[in-house]
Amino acid sequence: MPTFGLTQFIFLLDAAVWTLALSALGFIGGGLVGFVVALARISPSRTIRWTAMIYVQLIQGTPLLVLLFIVYFGLSIAGFNNLPALLAAGVAITLYTSAFLAEIWRGSIRSIAKTQWEAAECLGLSRWQRMTRVILPQSLRIATPPTVGFLVQVIKNTSLASAIGFVELAQAGKLINNSTFQPFSIFMVVAAIYFAICFPLTLASRKLERKLNVSNR
Repeated sequence: MPTFGLTQFIFLLDAAVWTLALSALGFIGGGLVGFVVALARISPSRTIRWTAMIYVQLIQGTPLLVLLFIVYFGLSIAGFNNLPALLAAGVAITLYTSAFLAEIWRGSIRSIAKTQWEAAECLGLSRWQRMTRVILPQSLRIATPPTVGFLVQVIKNTSLASAIGFVELAQAGKLINNSTFQPFSIFMVVAAIYFAICFPLTLASRKLERKLNVSNR
């Protein structure tokens, strides 16, 4: 029976790279969609606001694991039979991430003092100019720490992608355990790798919060 050694450790590190790739795919995609949804949530149009709110509530109310199954099996039913698990997981995590980032960013935009909106309006700026030149630069300062903090949650949630066959870090640990039967040692290493990835981001989030002085703005 094989034992946990250097070969298995390298296999875990390779899987950790796929964890990072899936996290990046979901975070970037979710950030782009989330930005559009955040703007839609503060749109003057009631229809657009309600549509965005329903999207956010629907996604936030659905567990990520269920989203993964819906995307993976739903696209298979739609004719995409050979859909790579990475792509399906990326789409599901993009949807999941977009809903939460949209609310983080909407809250940041809404937290800008009303006088700032009024001052920008008095300068004769269009709505887009008010957003890009006055509101968004200020809200970016508020949104950065929670956004970085949420990225940690995205990285950890990628472990659910194993449910549709994607071999990321947690799934790699499970595969090694099936051949070595050393669950404690293996998953301690898996946990250590997750910690090595997430802890610097947690520190960065706290450092950004202190640097941007968000609590005393």
